[in-house]
Amino acid sequence: MTFNYIKDLIHAIRSLLKGMKITLKYFFSPKRIITQQYPTMKPVLAEKFRGEVVLIHDEQNEHKCTGCTSCEIACPNGTIKIVTKQEVNEAGKKKKALDVFVYHLELCTMCGLCVEACPTAAIYMKNSYEHSTFDRHTLLRKLNQEGSKLQSGIE
Repeated sequence: MTFNYIKDLIHAIRSLLKGMKITLKYFFSPKRIITQQYPTMKPVLAEKFRGEVVLIHDEQNEHKCTGCTSCEIACPNGTIKIVTKQEVNEAGKKKKALDVFVYHLELCTMCGLCVEACPTAAIYMKNSYEHSTFDRHTLLRKLNQEGSKLQSGIE
């Protein structure tokens, strides 16, 4: 029993010294500093980093979202809510159209399933990461811009 105690004590001291060796190596060689000072040094993000969902609009304030709700269905935790309306087109037929695209950033897990499910590639994951806020109501986003409409040729 005392043999196991001494063996464990020697193992603990070895691991402590190993950790202290690494700490002292970084302390005495400032060239190898790997800590970034955040506000002044922004991190370099990977190209495929997923930060938040964005609805793509072109110069004429048009988007590709048809209001099919496939992104809403694909979302595992109800982050996206699509509100649609009925519009009458030139031929007199009723057609479903996007009214409001609501995105709850505070609920989003950044999984990207909504982007993969979108049949018209109307949304994408933006590379932003600074979402800290004191008021969680600012994390509720309306993604379609005022007066935006569906691009012509998209059904």
